[in-house]
Amino acid sequence: MRKKHDYEARLKYMKMLEEGYSIHFISRAYGIDHRILSTLWSRYQEEGPVALAKKKNCALTVAEKLSVISEYKEKRLSLPDIMLSHGVSRSAIEGWCRRYAAGGEEALVDKPRGRPRKDMGRPKKKKPEEMTELERLRYENERLRAENALLKKVKALVEEREARLKGTGRKPSKD
Repeated sequence: MRKKHDYEARLKYMKMLEEGYSIHFISRAYGIDHRILSTLWSRYQEEGPVALAKKKNCALTVAEKLSVISEYKEKRLSLPDIMLSHGVSRSAIEGWCRRYAAGGEEALVDKPRGRPRKDMGRPKKKKPEEMTELERLRYENERLRAENALLKKVKALVEEREARLKGTGRKPSKD
């Protein structure tokens, strides 16, 4: 099980490293991966305690991802150096390298997450001033058809009621 290490715990690990404890000792004692610890240590030495705070995720462009991949593959820079210079995690760099090897540049384009929107439901009503003459006529035609259907339904209901009352021997009201 992975353990989350908050800012105070990370700062404690850095103080222990300053006191002379080894990375492997702290790694085993507190359950933090030694690679993460060494990366934190190098960032701490360069930036100070600010480097231990968690940062917001930021999306890199395809060009920036390609430059990171080229630094790693072609220039043979180490992962911790690239991680420090670009502020990107090890898993992100490794994932980009895998995707680039499998699908090229197109594979590095971020796809939108979630279910695509469906344009269901009633379309937005336009004001009469915004409509063209054809749209206005179609709208009026649709409204008149709905009104006609409603009147037919009301007439059918009234006739049904009159027939039912006639069958019981009563006379329908004049309302």
